[in-house]
Amino acid sequence: MTDSADGLVHHGTPAFRRTNLALFAAGFATFGLLYCVQPLMPEFSRHYAVSEAAAALSLSLTTGVLAFAMLFAGGVSDAWGRKPVMVASLLASALLVLVTAAMPDWTALLVVRTLLGLTLSGLPAVAMTYLGEEMDADSIGLGMGLYISGSAVGGMGGRLISGVLADFFGWRIGVAVVGVIGVLAGLVFWRALPPSRHFMAQPLRWRTLAGRFAGMFRDRGLPWLFVEGFLLLGAFVTVYNYLGYRLMAPPYKLSQAVVGSIFAIYLIGTFSSAWMGHLAGKRGRRKVLWTAFALMLVGVALSMARPLPLVMLGIVAITFGFFGGHSIVSSWVGRRAGAAKAQAASVYLFCYYMGSSIAGASGGLFYASFGWSGVALFVGLLVLAGLAIALALFRLPPLADVATPPTPMSKGAMG
Repeated sequence: MTDSADGLVHHGTPAFRRTNLALFAAGFATFGLLYCVQPLMPEFSRHYAVSEAAAALSLSLTTGVLAFAMLFAGGVSDAWGRKPVMVASLLASALLVLVTAAMPDWTALLVVRTLLGLTLSGLPAVAMTYLGEEMDADSIGLGMGLYISGSAVGGMGGRLISGVLADFFGWRIGVAVVGVIGVLAGLVFWRALPPSRHFMAQPLRWRTLAGRFAGMFRDRGLPWLFVEGFLLLGAFVTVYNYLGYRLMAPPYKLSQAVVGSIFAIYLIGTFSSAWMGHLAGKRGRRKVLWTAFALMLVGVALSMARPLPLVMLGIVAITFGFFGGHSIVSSWVGRRAGAAKAQAASVYLFCYYMGSSIAGASGGLFYASFGWSGVALFVGLLVLAGLAIALALFRLPPLADVATPPTPMSKGAMG
């Protein structure tokens, strides 16, 4: 039921409220299930006797598979339907996280986390397509905003829940609780989301699907913006992957619960993404993007200090710059993509999550060899490369002044 003559979901109707409840629950669960292992990496190293780089594979393998699978999940939903793919994605992912909590050895855990990347891809890749098909144009902005809010809260909540519970009850309980929440959110999503009324099934033709991406690299700016996404999330995830190792070791010796609570810093992103995005809209993206990378660079330098308050100030600066930079880059991709926004979103998110996968795992090698100084050096090089590209984009010819509707790229803002 859409409660409207045109069959679209309109603001203020029961269908609108059900849709937003469903998408908020889905966003919360998806990113909570994905990132719940991040604060547990030091515990994985201890429990399974693996290195820092190996522990990071618990997240990097998931995001790597997720990056590839998201390129094709939209095409699968074209053939099978939006809601069935999303429901199957969410419930299967929650069950896999529950299975993760029972894995007896490290190899088995990595296999399950790899499968999780495949199952997770069905929701973020399809949710924005569903909204675009089913929701009235005047209502889609609020609907998308609530989905992104759920993603933000879920990304933070999954880390907080698993990290804090692990300190009191063990990491398996922390992961299992996140999995149970995912199952409950999946059931809410299944019951609340109205069925598709404007979906038209299309045969799954892989050659046609591949051809849709061909034009992305003819634009002078888009390839560099894709690289910026890689560098942004790569730097950001690397910092948070190994921050726990540093803070749980001397001289800080913080507990697992305290380290897990540090992820509340993510709340800064809900402000910085909106504020810097608005500033970029007023002054121009090319004039503001470089400041996000510059702020991250300052944060990396501060994180090398010994006093804990300065370290935390550095993490705040990195977080503020990351969310602001991602907001600017993702909206810029949508603007330059023109009619190919869906394809540009897929390529951008592929690069974005590959940054998490490749850089997030590689940072462990630097930590093992040089400690936090090695991580800071590695992240600093990524940020410097991003800053150089941002400065080079000053010379990018602007497009005609056309309105740009919300784009699916924003859903990756959780990191």
